[in-house]
Amino acid sequence: MKRRDFLKFSASTTLALAALGAGEEEGFFMAARSLADGKGAEPMPAGSLGAKEVTSVCEMCFWRCPIVGKVKNGRLIKIEGNPNSPANGARVCARGNSGVQLLYDPDRLKYPLKRMGKRGEGKWAKISWDEALDEIAFNMEKVKKKYGPHALAYFDHGSSAEFMREIFKTLGTENYSSEPAFFQCVGPVIAAYLNSMGYVVSGTRQYIDMANAKAILLVGSHIGENVHVSHVREFVAGLQNGAKLVVVDPRFSVAANKADIYLPIRPGTDIALLMAWVNYVIQHGLYDKKFVEKNCIGFEDVRNAVKDYTLEWAARICDLNVNDIKAAIRILAVESPHVAIHPGRHSTWYGKGDVERHHALAILASLFGAVGRKGGIYFPTPVKKAHAHCIRRKEKEDMEEPDESLRDKFPFVDPFPGVPTDRIIDATLTGRPYPIRLWGINGINIIQTISNPYKTMEAIKKLDFIFSEEILPGETAIWSDIVLPEATYLERYDALYAYDGLTPYLTVRQPVVEPLFDVKTPYWIARELARRLKLKCLSCKDEKEFIEEELKELGLSLEKLNSKGGIIVHKANPYRDADKLKMPTESGKILLSIEDFEDEGLDPVPQFRPTPAPPKGYARLLYGRAPVHTFSRTMNNLWLQHEWPENHAWINDEVAKRIGVRDGDEIALENQDGRRSNPVKAKVTPGIRPDCIYLPHGFGVRSKHLTKTYGKGASDNFLITHCITDPFMGSSGKRTNFVRVIKGKKTLDIPELRPIPEELPRFKLNRA
Repeated sequence: MKRRDFLKFSASTTLALAALGAGEEEGFFMAARSLADGKGAEPMPAGSLGAKEVTSVCEMCFWRCPIVGKVKNGRLIKIEGNPNSPANGARVCARGNSGVQLLYDPDRLKYPLKRMGKRGEGKWAKISWDEALDEIAFNMEKVKKKYGPHALAYFDHGSSAEFMREIFKTLGTENYSSEPAFFQCVGPVIAAYLNSMGYVVSGTRQYIDMANAKAILLVGSHIGENVHVSHVREFVAGLQNGAKLVVVDPRFSVAANKADIYLPIRPGTDIALLMAWVNYVIQHGLYDKKFVEKNCIGFEDVRNAVKDYTLEWAARICDLNVNDIKAAIRILAVESPHVAIHPGRHSTWYGKGDVERHHALAILASLFGAVGRKGGIYFPTPVKKAHAHCIRRKEKEDMEEPDESLRDKFPFVDPFPGVPTDRIIDATLTGRPYPIRLWGINGINIIQTISNPYKTMEAIKKLDFIFSEEILPGETAIWSDIVLPEATYLERYDALYAYDGLTPYLTVRQPVVEPLFDVKTPYWIARELARRLKLKCLSCKDEKEFIEEELKELGLSLEKLNSKGGIIVHKANPYRDADKLKMPTESGKILLSIEDFEDEGLDPVPQFRPTPAPPKGYARLLYGRAPVHTFSRTMNNLWLQHEWPENHAWINDEVAKRIGVRDGDEIALENQDGRRSNPVKAKVTPGIRPDCIYLPHGFGVRSKHLTKTYGKGASDNFLITHCITDPFMGSSGKRTNFVRVIKGKKTLDIPELRPIPEELPRFKLNRA
């Protein structure tokens, strides 16, 4: 747009807004104010002139960007990034900006609720906080007395859930599934790097220096669609600085659109490609010999294990062009050691092979010497914070373990706390190895997140009691006996937050406005419940006292932290001299071959073990992130819902032509177990392999109480009914489901446009 045209447009927009008068614009602010104090009020002026600025930390996703809330007359009118943040600066993504709409969402839970109908109906009666907490405490004591402490289970996600977790731990249960994201998302990548390099290279953060890389490899990493501001900035900076990009993905993602070489791999064959690359690098002497000799253990084991994996073989298995995969690995080799082999994050794909896939990525990075080097994997910078003594944490070793633990099957679930989510659900259904009769939930939509929601719902029906802390009345709420309305992140304090990436800092989440309605903070809820249970694990008067205690030993206070713009910046120490590198493993070296894996009957060096290909007439179901949404938790947000109200099913254009589906047609998907999705529109595109169908995750909300999003789009999770458990740490591999298309009343089989190599078995249908 030319400057003159822009100015004309701006002038016309101003006139249009003025013409609204007391209409839409003014109505929004009146609605926001009435939500806050329960009565009508004068409209607020647009903009933030003269607004009070309060620093805090976003929680519209788990990335926790520092923010500034702009408040006028006690009302939040805008959210911006904190300009003092060295990571995201004044920038904030669409989700972060839309926290205003979460705060003032008319569908928010406003007071405690008690179920009146059947579980899942969403029929409630308003009750008091005393009634709600008394009933929860009564049921927790009753279940523990009758069945023992391990009959209690807690599903949680996010910093606000940690206080309630301490109650469950203090009561003695092993079943606190600390961050179910570990078992549904990051577990395999954490297990791979922790055992090979000695630290968590990829968890909540990914310690990969893309900004300074000369080449970047992404394997199924949808950077730009998950929209973590600082991570995306580092990725973009690397590309702006001239980094070459190789993307391996069955779908032409946003990142793939930026690639120098894009490899549309056959799903389930990633290890074949990676180990063929490892073999090529070794056979052609493209690895950093000095680095490997000095800093790695197990090189000869790797050499012997991969010697039969050729590029030609991998090209056939992976359905790729051999010249493309050769060009890709040579790009990475030429630019080593300044190569960002991205470790990945969401890693629960196929169950068996998930840990090995990320171990293979770690091996490739190590061969290039791209560990502790600029542009490669870097080391986090510890940001000191003190322990608050008023939080008495009960450690795992102090707890009474059951005769048979739900963790026992998985040798590498330690040192992570909690139990795999699928094991908790199975024990609830079967009563084996012991009964689980009560669930507590905070910060996770168990129906839309944990695979096979039908099994989850059947397990809930067997419970004596279930309660949840919620902000919005989503699927978890409608299945709960008691629902506790939780304050949003904009209305509460949380523990200190230490960012240990390339730009380390210390900050804190604090309330931007006073809590609305009759909601309470997570700490208040946990403390009041602890008092009723006569537990002494939470002795702080409130969250503010807890935070002040964390800051005291650092010579800081909330007042002093706020005087510095809400952020204390630390000096980074991410790189190491390759000649003096000492890894946090027992040997101080990188383990290319992992003996501990072998001791448990698992592969010490990754081996390609075929993932079943789609059965005849089906395509593999893939899923991923929508860039303006955070899973299902933002689907009811007015601003974000306006931008992306529903998802579309990506179907290959050649496949669509063969089966008579046009772009925008309304279809449904049916999986291998006969489960059907809600109606969804088809997105016909060459940007997806013909043996795959892709659904952005989080849509297809099934709670009628979420009025802005109910019934829009299709839920991928309701099609994920067949899962494979990872043998290392118990995560749930979910890209093991297959779908075909329903249009009108007609079932349309997916034609097979890519021949399947004889080495790949087909998935066997069990339906009659």
